[in-house]
Amino acid sequence: MVDHARAARMAKRIKEIVASAIEREIKDRRLELVTITDTRVTGDLHDATVFYTVRGKDIDSEPDFAQAEEALKRAKGQLRKIVGDQLSVRFTPTLTFEVDTVPEASAHMEELLARARARDEELAKLKEIAQPAGDANPYKTSDEDEA
Repeated sequence: MVDHARAARMAKRIKEIVASAIEREIKDRRLELVTITDTRVTGDLHDATVFYTVRGKDIDSEPDFAQAEEALKRAKGQLRKIVGDQLSVRFTPTLTFEVDTVPEASAHMEELLARARARDEELAKLKEIAQPAGDANPYKTSDEDEA
């Protein structure tokens, strides 16, 4: 039987433990720019997927995902040991690290929404100066029928 509430609590705790361990206990300079964004635990509590993002060193530089992935792969055993010590459960879940693509997707959606807003503003301006193609009143009136 799957206990989703317990899996969610465990995922939240694993996220806190891994983020804290990367910041304070793991001495790898490649992990300085890694941010843990989310964690998901399977229903049987045996596997945990940790999502992360990587910042660039400065505003103009691109993040180095390959170095971060390699550093996380090397630190996986040590991180699992730290999680096991602090979680105090019978079976420590295996850790899998995946790049979080939500920030890029949300930035793309924001760009699309900005384009749509700009187009709506253009159409509103065109609507203000638009003229009817035919008569101002295209419907027949009773005056025209009599004539």
